[in-house]
Amino acid sequence: MAADLGELIVPYMPTIRVPKSGDRVYKTECAFSYESPVSEGGLYVCMNTFLGFGREHVERHYRKTGQCVYMHLKRHIRQKATGASGGAHPRRINGKIFLDLDCTDPNNEDYEYEDEAKLVIFPDHFEIPLPNIEELPALVTIACDAVLNSKSPYRQLDQESWEEELQVSKFANNLVQIDNGVRIPPNGWKCAKCDLRENLWLNLTDGSIMCGKWFCSGSGGNGHALEHHKQMGYPLAVKLGTITPDGAVVYSFDEEEAVLDPHLAKHLAHFGIDMLQMQGNGNRVLDNEVKPRFNEWELIQETGLKLKPMFGSGFTGIKNQGNNSYLSTVMQVIFSIPEFQRAYVGNLTRIFDYAPLDPTQDFNTQMAKLGYALLSGQFAKPPVKCELIEQVVKEEQKPQPKGITTQMFKALVSKGHPEFSSNRQQDAQEFFLHIINLIERNSIGSENPSDVFRFLVEERTQCCQSRKVRYTQRVDYLMQLPVAMEAATNKDELIAYELKKREAETAKRPAPELVRAKVPFSACLQAFSEPENVKDFWSSALQAKSAGIKTSNFASFPEYLVVQLKKFTFGLDWVPKKLDVTVDMPDLLDINHLRATGLQAGEEELPDITPPIVIPDDPKDRFRNHYMEPPDIDESSVMQLAEMGFPLEACRKAVYYTGNLGAEVAFNWIIAHMEEPDFAEPLNIPGFAAAASISSYGQNVLLNQPPEEIVALISSMGFQRNQAIHALRATNNNLERALDWIFSHPECEDEYGNSSESVDADNNQNGIITQNEDEGPRIKDGNGRYELFGFISHAGTSTMSGHYVCHIKKEGRWVIYNDHKVSASERPPKDLGYIYFYRRI
Repeated sequence: MAADLGELIVPYMPTIRVPKSGDRVYKTECAFSYESPVSEGGLYVCMNTFLGFGREHVERHYRKTGQCVYMHLKRHIRQKATGASGGAHPRRINGKIFLDLDCTDPNNEDYEYEDEAKLVIFPDHFEIPLPNIEELPALVTIACDAVLNSKSPYRQLDQESWEEELQVSKFANNLVQIDNGVRIPPNGWKCAKCDLRENLWLNLTDGSIMCGKWFCSGSGGNGHALEHHKQMGYPLAVKLGTITPDGAVVYSFDEEEAVLDPHLAKHLAHFGIDMLQMQGNGNRVLDNEVKPRFNEWELIQETGLKLKPMFGSGFTGIKNQGNNSYLSTVMQVIFSIPEFQRAYVGNLTRIFDYAPLDPTQDFNTQMAKLGYALLSGQFAKPPVKCELIEQVVKEEQKPQPKGITTQMFKALVSKGHPEFSSNRQQDAQEFFLHIINLIERNSIGSENPSDVFRFLVEERTQCCQSRKVRYTQRVDYLMQLPVAMEAATNKDELIAYELKKREAETAKRPAPELVRAKVPFSACLQAFSEPENVKDFWSSALQAKSAGIKTSNFASFPEYLVVQLKKFTFGLDWVPKKLDVTVDMPDLLDINHLRATGLQAGEEELPDITPPIVIPDDPKDRFRNHYMEPPDIDESSVMQLAEMGFPLEACRKAVYYTGNLGAEVAFNWIIAHMEEPDFAEPLNIPGFAAAASISSYGQNVLLNQPPEEIVALISSMGFQRNQAIHALRATNNNLERALDWIFSHPECEDEYGNSSESVDADNNQNGIITQNEDEGPRIKDGNGRYELFGFISHAGTSTMSGHYVCHIKKEGRWVIYNDHKVSASERPPKDLGYIYFYRRI
């Protein structure tokens, strides 16, 4: 028999690999579904790629790759027979096989487990039980042992794992801080080198505030914080908006990773931020240990009510594996929308058939996988109940699956993002925009489900002195609604509560019963449309700085309107706080009165004059009071290098830094610098970069438009223009990867050919503004009347902590999604929500 097995496996030995350091072995979850070794068909692990596949998908991988040898992993679960020793741990066979398997509880005393592994050779499904040391060749035995003993690529998330991964920065103990008198206000921050007011980082040496790196998802900044470090060498920066009494996100430029700063409180106090020292009880509220803010948690979770569990299609929960409720709630709402169901679940077969060789790294595949799991009901089956076959049920009964895990999905969508890749709680609103950006980049053909959220905002800016105006439009995906605290209808009760609270604190008595501010929705809507002052406004009519005001209205109304209540803010003492309010959000919403009108009769437009470029004083006096001319770069040499497959920005840097001496010299520079971390980042020239990036590159980024040079290059190879643009968007403007993307998506060629053409009159009657890539974004306009169908609520004191729950209206009734628990809602707390989702009527 030994000889027979050896002869049987020998022809396949060249395809069997031993996992090396860095190889990811997916032995707990299928790449195309949420099947695992606990599933009825078990899990098949490819012995060459180490990808895992359920029984329904392993045949696809075999046909696509020709790989024949798989390891089949199966965990058998049986209910303990009557009379078995209660209290003893269940018997487990080959327990080391599934050390990282977290889909069952090995300490559950009601069940016993038996783990089984075997090699399966396709297409004849010949099985070889494992372990089989005597009969299998040594190489095969080593490979099998390595797979069985490998760790899961996704370490189980717990409440403190993120903190444990971080290391103390080597710069923290001896960090030099300049005594320059800088004091940081609790709000109103802006990058010192551009106009960005998000993703801002405070340098802990000199107190400068600058924007972070631009991420491939479309979020981030212009990289001025990194540029400042390269010029000055100051090593540590803290992200503004993440500071809580327990710490903050600290990044070390030299160590190129997030780090711990044990002296963070002192370093922040140097710039007037002493919030870490002001609050005595700094225990961070985690997802799995939520401390209610006086019944807020109970109200949002509907604690104390008898909630009927829901099962079947559309009622699948998502397990909480440590501070991922922000992700779960957003994805539950997104996949309750028909357009997303059609785009991913409706095209499931096509997406899976054209998936790349590693589907775990393909966004569309993982979206389709998640959508199908949430909608199929496969992981939301009701408990088995049948009196007639009670004995059979007892013998065969297994724990029913309670929701799905999203480790593979989270690892993919958070890759390269410093906040979402951590295990800390995040802002659901920021994650919603992050997902929309990823969907935009990975949409196949002209169909893009995120079109339903997109709308145009018209901004009217007026110079207060000349009275002239400027109208501009920008794309947005949600309506941010200010909370008008001054309009609270119970001000007398609030004043009395604050007095009683102070008296209780002085007398060290228990706090009085909480009184929440009751703010009318109409007041919030009015605050949205009121004029606001424009900071640092430069009037082109006066050609000088002046006072300016800005009002915003809807230039179009989206199919689905997302409304965020701006509940989170900072106090004057830098302590982050959440406005504890109730807002009577309406079930029916009419915002037609917010429709933009454009330039009115009698209004005079501001001249179209660009403000003068003022270069900040260089700290080292190398560029003081100089205006920089654009760099002279030989574009022909750049394109020669780009045709070799190198990133365009790297080619530009190579030509610039070699003095335009030709492609050959620049090629040598590329070879010498291609391992550097900023190899493919845009060319930054001190003094010039701040102005140039805003005018050209910044515009392309803002419009999500790839550089025209690369689009033209791909088009010159015979591909269609829209095909080139979609490929570049999906690959972060990398020429070589874009070409691979085009070849791996041949089914989309016809769609690209049609996408630039205007749609027919029927579509125009439905309100779709038909535009090609050069004309702007696709907008679905219509009337401004909406109906509420979902909302996400937050319990806790900060977006960086706490817990999220969502309610979705399905089949005429509200359903609460609280991690893996899905139940019929009895009292949906619509007045305590954070993000609301409306559909057009």
